[in-house]
Amino acid sequence: MRKTYEVHAAFGTVLWVVCICGAVIAVVSLIRSGKTWEDFGKGRFLLDSEVPRGPQPGSAAAAFERDDEIRQLLEARNERRRRRGEAPLDVEQELGRLTAPLVDPALRAEIRELVIARNHRRVRAGKAPLDVDAEIEREIAGLSGL
Repeated sequence: MRKTYEVHAAFGTVLWVVCICGAVIAVVSLIRSGKTWEDFGKGRFLLDSEVPRGPQPGSAAAAFERDDEIRQLLEARNERRRRRGEAPLDVEQELGRLTAPLVDPALRAEIRELVIARNHRRVRAGKAPLDVDAEIEREIAGLSGL
């Protein structure tokens, strides 16, 4: 009977020792795994998040890729419209509408003032004035990154 009591009494001590040892091992493992998580995803067969994907933003290739993806979405929308019995939309016209730069009237007026002021400076310098409307459209295209 006494041995059974000793085993039961030692159970609490053994339990605490195992828990403390497990906690120490867990902390050491966590500290040592830092390098593992830094290298995660950089293998030969895995994706590397530090490698840039796709064309440089703002480049002509990026605009082409964007337009191509939008065109694909519009074609998928047209397919859904056909299935519902609705008339399909013109993909190129819709693409032009969606990718056109958004210029509100106040910005257009400000650009017009800028072009007129530029024309006054050109005339004072002895140069021919620019076409105001064409120059406004050129400035708007420059703002949109095209």
